[in-house]
Order: sequence, then C-alpha cells, then structure tokens
Amino acid sequence: MIEPLKPDWPAPAHVRALITTRRGGVSRGVFEGLNLADHVGDDPAAVVWNRRYLKKQCQLPAEPFWIKQVHGCTVADADQDRTGCEADAVCTARAGVVCAVLTADCLPLLITDRPGRQVCAVHAGWRGLAAGVIERSLQRMASPAQQLMVWLGPAIGPSAFEVGDEVRQAFLAESPEDEDAFAPAGPGRWLADIYALARARLKRAGVGFVGGGDYCTVTHRERFYSYRRDGVTGRMASLVWLEPEEGA
Repeated sequence: MIEPLKPDWPAPAHVRALITTRRGGVSRGVFEGLNLADHVGDDPAAVVWNRRYLKKQCQLPAEPFWIKQVHGCTVADADQDRTGCEADAVCTARAGVVCAVLTADCLPLLITDRPGRQVCAVHAGWRGLAAGVIERSLQRMASPAQQLMVWLGPAIGPSAFEVGDEVRQAFLAESPEDEDAFAPAGPGRWLADIYALARARLKRAGVGFVGGGDYCTVTHRERFYSYRRDGVTGRMASLVWLEPEEGA
C-alpha cells in the first residue's frame, strides 16, 4: 500500500501534491518497495508496474511528466517541452499535467501560488542549489514571490550530510551569510544543512510561505531511499498538479 506524504500548506483545494515513500510497490533487493526510477538498475518491469500502481492508487490525472535530472538548473515547461528532457525542475499552468521529480537524498521542492494558477516540482542537489535551480524555478512562476508557497520534501538531514571545503565555498562565495548552514565535522569537512540553505534562498527571494523540511532520508531506512546510505537504491517521487476547478 502506498503511504504518501502530503504537504501541509495553505494551497487552494485544486492544487494537489504528494511525495511517495519507499513503501508499496513490487521492486526487490536493494530497490525493495516503490522504486519509481528507470535509470538505477532496477528490473524495468517492476518500475513500469510501480508507476502504473502510483497513477492508479493516487488517482493521478495523467502519467507524471518525468524529466532526466542532471544536477543543473534548467526548468522544463510541461506545456511545451517533451517528457524525458534534461532538466531539474518542471512547471505547468495547465490542469491535469503532473509535474514530478525523483530523489533519494537530494531536496525536492514543490511550488504553487496562492491563486493556484501554476505549479512546479524542483530537484535540488547541492550542485543545483548552488547553481540557482530554486531561483530559476521561482522566476518561471507568474505570481510575485510573496504570493508563492514552497514545500520542502524529505532530503538528507543536517546530521548526515558531510561535505568538503569545496561545497561550503561554493555557497559562501555567493552568500557569506550561508555560513550558519555548515557545522565543523573535522579537518576540511563540514555537516551541511540543505534545508537551511534552501530556506535562506527562498527568504532572500521573498517567498511568502515555506513549509516542510522535517525528515532525514538517511536515518529513516524503512521509509525512504537514500543514495548516501546505500549507494545503489531506488528513488521517490515528489508530484504536484492542478485539478480542474469546479465549474471550469
């Protein structure tokens, strides 16, 4: 049985969103559960079954708009681009189109605006985060920042994300105030808080509402896939879409 997480945000009722966990599905071995990625070495037939099961059980209006994530900052437009294009975020203003990103430690962000006119799903690893994938995604939204709502999905927690000097410097070179998101972990090593780094960028952008950011994919083995913990593993999906409004 699929046990998705749902954002606790003040979005309009016709804005639907969910984040899958590893629970449910037919994948086996290191991919055990609801692996939704077709690029990690899982049995292709299991992935196809899992994706169909997700669509049916969660009553998705369409097959998700899957993208080929490359740890960059390109934002796909699901109303114009083709599924499978290289991007690390996808947006739409059309009802019935399901924006999706896959993660297993990287940070997924879901975005909408208060009127519920547009949605976006974002994949932010540290490289994409530093390169500006959040800012690029916010720029693609039609509403001003203060009308935007962002939900931070499950990602690697601050006690598990050990990085080197090069990662810290990539952030501090642009925003010295991000220093608070790094805690010493030994010579040349730091514990990075990817949630804090994302929240800082959203705050600087003037986003009106930011929620989520309460999980650690590494420490919750039974619930989440984690690349940092397991190496070869599955992926979870973060999905957001617009349902047609009543009377539309």
